[in-house]
This record gives sequence, structure tokens and C-alpha cells, in this order.
Amino acid sequence: MDAYYSKVREYLLDLNISIIRELPDENMMVVDQEEAGIRNMVLVITDPILIMEQAIFEVKEPSVRLFESLLKKNRDIVHGAFALDDSGKKVIFRDTLQLENLDLNELDGSFKSLELLLNEYSEQLLEFPKS
Repeated sequence: MDAYYSKVREYLLDLNISIIRELPDENMMVVDQEEAGIRNMVLVITDPILIMEQAIFEVKEPSVRLFESLLKKNRDIVHGAFALDDSGKKVIFRDTLQLENLDLNELDGSFKSLELLLNEYSEQLLEFPKS
């Protein structure tokens, strides 16, 4: 098992984040922290970075209003940002962290940033898939 993989895994356990699937050969984990609204977040450990991705919603009808709102909200997000997946059809939360300097507080900050975003912006996020 890769040293960075082990380090990230240990931090997740310290933070009481549930590891629901592990693919150590691919340096990937899927995690949940349901009380924070985090479900099926994918973590990929690819030296020199940790990539964190959480699907937020599927884009039914792309619009300037939708993308403008998401870009404006990116300015308020402490860690990470909204992005589109490779298909351009799903809005995801994505954060990247340097593995070499990664510590427990930094990883916790990324999870808390997403939790705060989901709490503060939940009403708008629920409306976007409907429009």
C-alpha cells in the first residue's frame, strides 16, 4: 500500500469519515460523512496531489444563469470549487490538496468547506436540477 494512501486513510479514520469502498491498487477510496451531507465522495491519491470529488447534481438544462450562479458561489468557497465532470452533465465539488504537506487539519478543512457549502447553499442546489 502506498505511503500517501495509508496517510490519507489514517486521517479519514481519525476524522470519523466512513470509507465505504477501497481500491488500493488504483489509489482510490469512496467515503461518506452522512451527517455532513457527503455521500460517495471519490478520493484519488495521485502523487503529488489528493483529488477529492463529490457529485452535487446533474445538469438537466444548461443555462447562463446556472453557471453564473455557480461561478459566483465559487468565490465564497473556502476550499475547493464547483466544476463540471468530464461529460459536462454533472456539477461536482472538487478539491485538490498537496500530499507532501497534507495534514489532518487541512483534510478536515476540505470536508468542512463542503459541509458548509451544502448547508448554506442547499436551497439553491435543490432548485438547479429542476430548472
